[in-house]
Formats: sequence, C-alpha cells, structure tokens
Amino acid sequence: MIERVYEACKQTGHDTFVLTDDMRIGRIFGWEVCWIDQEVPYENGTERCAGAISGDLLGKYSHFVNVQGDMPDVTPEMIDKCLWHLKNYQITTVCTQLPEEQKQDLNTVKVVRSADKCLWFGRGFAGYGEWHLGVYGYKRNPLELYSSMPVETEESVEQLEQLRWLKGGWDIGCLPVEFSGMEINTPQEAEKWNDRWKSMGRN
Repeated sequence: MIERVYEACKQTGHDTFVLTDDMRIGRIFGWEVCWIDQEVPYENGTERCAGAISGDLLGKYSHFVNVQGDMPDVTPEMIDKCLWHLKNYQITTVCTQLPEEQKQDLNTVKVVRSADKCLWFGRGFAGYGEWHLGVYGYKRNPLELYSSMPVETEESVEQLEQLRWLKGGWDIGCLPVEFSGMEINTPQEAEKWNDRWKSMGRN
C-alpha cells in the first residue's frame, strides 16, 4: 500500500519521501528518499512529519504535504490543492462529497466547514458533513510547533490529529476535490480495496 501511495505522490512532480519507523521500508524504497526514526513513539503522521523536518533530508523545504499511508487512491489534484491553499492558510486539507453509505459510518472521518475554512472534524457524528480525506498541507512554522501543543480530550476520543490544531486556535483551510477512491481505515476496507483492484484487472 505504501508503494501505491508513493507512486501516486511522485506523479505530481514534487519531491517525494517516505517517513517511517521500519528499516524494511528503507530497504524497499532506498535510503535517499526515506527518513527513519525508531526511537520516538510518534502518535500520528503529523507528529512524524514534525520530527522529520528538522533533519537534513527535509531541511531545505518550507512547505510540506503529508499523504497518509492509508490513501492508496490519492490523486495529484488532492496534493496540489493542499499546496496551492497554503498561500491562504498555514495548514490545509481537502474533502469530498460524503457517499450516502458512509453518512452513518463511524469509521469515516467527516469535516464541517464554512466556505474554505474547517470548523470541526469527527468520526462520532453521523448524517451530515463532508468526507475528510487524509492529505494535509503545512507551512514549516506550525509544523515545528505541533509536537509541543497539548493533546486535548477531543483528539484522544476521535483519534484525529487535526483536532490539535483547531483546539490550539489555528485555522485550517479546506478545498473540495473529486474523489471516487477509498481510504483504508479497517482490515475489512483493505480487503474491499484489494477485491476492487483485482476486479479492474490490476495486481
């Protein structure tokens, strides 16, 4: 799955790296594009990104896009919109229309927004909102501050890293995108994704 995400990200033409705690991943992708930290127990992808940007591999960059490893159907549009919207916000993300069958699904992450600004994210509400997709844009400064921010109850209950920003008073920009793929949040969804991929005649 990581290979699928990595190849999709490379299609944008932007420099692409893999951040992990597993040496096996480095052997697959090559050390020149992998950042590996086995010492710090990062709680989420944003914490891992925050740890990585202080190193030599990512030291020259001022803007970052974090694509979660469970987004095998990520598109260049999703990444490019996050980057583009960083001219208006310090932190950005994307969403899409919530499919009818996912409106009551408490594994689906939903976002409530006003125009291009996020108001709230959650799994625990149902019936409304848009489908939040696991792609984030950050400028360097807020990302450097992330790990020092307190983890509030809402983040712990919902298991959503972006709530740390909202509870800390940061605005998050959000733009809609077209998306007909899947996110992988459960083993059952991974099986469904593999079955769909095979039905399309792909390995």
